Amino acid sequence: MKHLTSTKKFDLPYILNLFQLTDSLIKKPEPTLLSGKIMASCFFEPSTRTRLSFETAMLKLGGQTTSFVDYKSSSSSKGESLKDTIKVISSYVDVIVLRHPKEGASTLATEVSKVPIINAGDGLNQHPTQTLLDLYTIHQCHNKLEGLHVALCGDLKHGRTVHSFVKIASLFGMRLYFVSPKELEMPNDLIKDLRQQNVKFTIHQNLSEILPKLDILYMTRIQKERFQSNLSSHTYPSHHIVTKKLLKDAKSNLKILHPLPRNDEIHPEVDDTPFACYFQQAENGLYVRQAILALTLGTST
Repeated sequence: MKHLTSTKKFDLPYILNLFQLTDSLIKKPEPTLLSGKIMASCFFEPSTRTRLSFETAMLKLGGQTTSFVDYKSSSSSKGESLKDTIKVISSYVDVIVLRHPKEGASTLATEVSKVPIINAGDGLNQHPTQTLLDLYTIHQCHNKLEGLHVALCGDLKHGRTVHSFVKIASLFGMRLYFVSPKELEMPNDLIKDLRQQNVKFTIHQNLSEILPKLDILYMTRIQKERFQSNLSSHTYPSHHIVTKKLLKDAKSNLKILHPLPRNDEIHPEVDDTPFACYFQQAENGLYVRQAILALTLGTST
């Protein structure tokens, strides 16, 4: 695919090919694979893992990067439109990684870009490369993706990582559980899509009642930066916080994921348990994004 803007564009052959390439790059690094290529990372919102893993991935493949990490340092602060920004930058580089607070920004960018656009998060909409590394990590943990019982817990209203994830669940017949405070439930349009795709899911407000059934627990933080003022003081209820005590009823092979950063939703005492998989997940971001860049730029090992 030329652009990577949505998980809706993923199919099973693409995902399996990406996994194979990721495995290959882990076993046998390719430090000259993208020699001569330049990536622009254009981040209009804060990022640690996504930006640094993409930039490191490009460097490890022999490419180069150019970037801005604060829209105030770009001409957007002078009123330049996103389309004009992308039109110009795409004449300088071979691929653009874009994060933007506006939903649909990456799709808008594809209308004028001369080079591939990779969506690194657009508002509340999607974060497709995070979904790919999530799936890769789950496959690492369970050696399969089909038929798993997966709970998504936390701020499901504002979390673009979970929005991306559920859009691809139908490919693998996953059984989903949505756990959140009522005011932070999964958006109705996504619920409607899941019903149309015959994805099995249920909605819960207490994590402990479904924990014994789970293969994967995907935790998310409350995204206060995206709240309206009437929700700005919302905090995690105690029954949504993962502790060792809570995990006493979990399957022995349960794995806990989190896109990070975390706040209070996973107690640090869980980090050293066999359940914790979120730091491995973050590391996988580097390897999966190497494979994404290689495939997007039409290069493979």
